[in-house]
Amino acid sequence: MKTIGMLGGMSWESSSVYYQLINREVQRRLGGIHSAKALMYSFDFDEIERLQNAGRWDEATARLVEAGMRLARGGADFLMICCNTMHLMAGAVEREAGVPLLHIADATGAAIAARGLTRVGLLGSRFTVQNGGIVIDRLEERFGVEVLVPEADDRAEVHRIIVEELVRGRFCEASRATHRRIIEGLVAAGAQGVILGCTEIPLLVKAEDAEVPLFDTTALHALAAVDMALA
Repeated sequence: MKTIGMLGGMSWESSSVYYQLINREVQRRLGGIHSAKALMYSFDFDEIERLQNAGRWDEATARLVEAGMRLARGGADFLMICCNTMHLMAGAVEREAGVPLLHIADATGAAIAARGLTRVGLLGSRFTVQNGGIVIDRLEERFGVEVLVPEADDRAEVHRIIVEELVRGRFCEASRATHRRIIEGLVAAGAQGVILGCTEIPLLVKAEDAEVPLFDTTALHALAAVDMALA
């Protein structure tokens, strides 16, 4: 079994889900009391969010690169960034750490392709939905998937819900209803499915909240990590 290097804490709410999903899946596949071999570097998310909001992406990149190198030196065979937005620096982390990085968009794109879909909506932080270089471009270039995003006001509201509620462990029914409405709008615009492109959103939004397939990036990424660890 390979050792997974997890760059987490962005936020710890979703990182705890990653840890649980990965270990449960390893135990399911191997039986007995097996669990994953894993290392996690857990950031203080307040520090990372301040860098994001200030547009200090070079500093954020340096933080993730340093953590990725630490995990590689500690014995990680491959890395995963447990956050959609911070895949902006995935290439730099992989290059400097010197070990493979499992990209969240690849796990998501494979699941979308398996369903035969070519146009999907994307929910996520304002950084993820407004910067194509994080996941949108990769989905389009590698999987031929067209990505639709919500209108500006809805993008802002999803971002607010993420940072003011979900990363703080607050799950409000009104916010779930907001996501349902935004998903309906994406479907009306032609989305055949919707990506839950923030690792906290699946804590709030479930399959029953949409009439089209929802792609839970947290779960898809975690299961792909188990595939890679056990390959």
